[in-house]
Amino acid sequence: MPRPRPPTPPRSVRRRTLLLGGLAAPAALNAVNALAADSAPTKVLRVAFNSAETSFDPARISDIYSRAITAHIFESLYTYDPLARPVLVVPRLAAGMPEVSADFRVWTVRLQRGIFFADDPAFGGKRRELVADDVLYAFRRSIDPANKGPKSSNVIAEGIVGMAELRQAALAGKRALDYDAPVAGLQALDRYTVRFTLKASRPRFISLLTQNDVFPAQAREVVEHYGAAAAEHPVGTGPFRLKHWVRGSKIVLERNPGFRTVHYSGQPAAGDVDGQALLARFAGRRLPMVDQVEVSIIEEHQPLWLSFLNREIDCLATNAGAVPIEFATLAVPNGALAPNLARQGVQLHRNLRSDCGLVFFNMDDPVVGGITPDKVALRRALSLAYDVQREIRLVRRGQAVPAQSPVLPGTTGYDPAFRSSMAEYDPARARALLDLYGYVDRNGDGWREQPDGRPLVLQMSTEPEQIYRLFNEVWQRCLKAVGVRCEFKIAQWPTNLKSAQGGSLQMWMLGASADEPDGQDALRRWYGPQSGEGNLARFRLPAFDQVFERMQALPDGPEREALFLQAKRLAAAYMPYKVLVHRIANELFHPWVAGYRRMPFWGDWWHLVDVDPARRSAQA
Repeated sequence: MPRPRPPTPPRSVRRRTLLLGGLAAPAALNAVNALAADSAPTKVLRVAFNSAETSFDPARISDIYSRAITAHIFESLYTYDPLARPVLVVPRLAAGMPEVSADFRVWTVRLQRGIFFADDPAFGGKRRELVADDVLYAFRRSIDPANKGPKSSNVIAEGIVGMAELRQAALAGKRALDYDAPVAGLQALDRYTVRFTLKASRPRFISLLTQNDVFPAQAREVVEHYGAAAAEHPVGTGPFRLKHWVRGSKIVLERNPGFRTVHYSGQPAAGDVDGQALLARFAGRRLPMVDQVEVSIIEEHQPLWLSFLNREIDCLATNAGAVPIEFATLAVPNGALAPNLARQGVQLHRNLRSDCGLVFFNMDDPVVGGITPDKVALRRALSLAYDVQREIRLVRRGQAVPAQSPVLPGTTGYDPAFRSSMAEYDPARARALLDLYGYVDRNGDGWREQPDGRPLVLQMSTEPEQIYRLFNEVWQRCLKAVGVRCEFKIAQWPTNLKSAQGGSLQMWMLGASADEPDGQDALRRWYGPQSGEGNLARFRLPAFDQVFERMQALPDGPEREALFLQAKRLAAAYMPYKVLVHRIANELFHPWVAGYRRMPFWGDWWHLVDVDPARRSAQA
């Protein structure tokens, strides 16, 4: 397909072209390009987060907001084609697709040559080329106990030979991870070739190699140069670099001047009208197309909504503050763009997200935890008592659907026809279960006690924003209807996350998103070895772990689908999490932003969109 014709230079630039000797002279061309670049306005994309970031160190990040930043600074070996649906893995830092052994145990990846990290004082004034050791270093950092990485168990579960032993040596000896110790499963065959050797067959190992926000290439000298402050100095090979940061308020990224030449491309299906249109418009454009990204942290939903209406931000998009649910009926009444926004040229992208809202029960908690029949009955009763449809109707304004299982829409293993007790609302059954297992009102005050006579008082952790007060009201109303008291402990989201990782929260409501096409990734929250990390509920059930581990080694097919079904049923039976909803995303873009397409499993798109400053000024 031919590349689009470049824009006509300003008249002054065309005149200088003639004076410089015409288009045939390379020196003249360079001069013209420089003049055109100088005269072009700076393209700034303005977005917002509705929660604060926590860190810019990929090995330590647990939240989607921080990961949205690092995903644009760092890069992984592979990524996803921005236009292909269904999703298609393509090389990023890699020079091609991996060489894979017949048993899916040995994966060999060759790097592109001539890729450089962004300039940084840690490199002593020299340009630093990407090499194989940078990829291996990032994987070692992900399992370092000192980093408390949320994905460490993912790496261990994938069975890279020697990684579990390396981590265990650090844990057992309570000492720093030995970054120089040989690891049989992580090898640099030469300066530009990486080899991963796995203990068992892993047909989908490449999904791990696509996660540039978690397992990107990192330069060891940067981390060692900044030490404890490394999270404040992210240095990657990606299209942007950190320019300015005011914690919890403002983050500014700028174009990485050392970023290699990468052009817009994609492989949309022949019948994909939107994808083909984007390819025709942007094919061949050099990335990133914007010069700067400004991220504002706007935690309250009303100011966030007003910032978009007042054109202070350019979009309300997933991973960057989508339309707040309180204002969904104003933005998309009956699922269609509001006429007043349509007249302004606002673009709507509406989709069922590969995510869920859920609440976890701490399985180590003496009140709600444990797998004895009475504790299982309590959690199942609490689940039956909660009216998800009421939450969807009153709090989410209809912008969600009930979830039946942990597996997320758009991923393997998801079956829209599957039904389970996860989504049932039956307060009569809830009361009967509580009565049967001794959770009764012994003193006549209207509230149930525990089987041993102690008060039954639940503690739900929550956040201070107005939207959470609405969620709290639904929970309180539903639990009161079955005679269960619930108190709410308010803290900021990063504080709750830290407490959840430490095991000190009894219950907490949060969201989770898919970051790969395989539905098994969502099941990691139920996997015992990930307790306290991805598995915030600390659920440990050997029967579930066995199903999970068998799934890892199998290729996609009927046998693996049967294991998905077993996992879903175990999740509903023991109820360490109550999976509530799958959310509908309503994403709005002002007309001066072009090129956006929803990314199902990855968070970096700022380099793929263009901004028209002249149109923004005219409409402002």
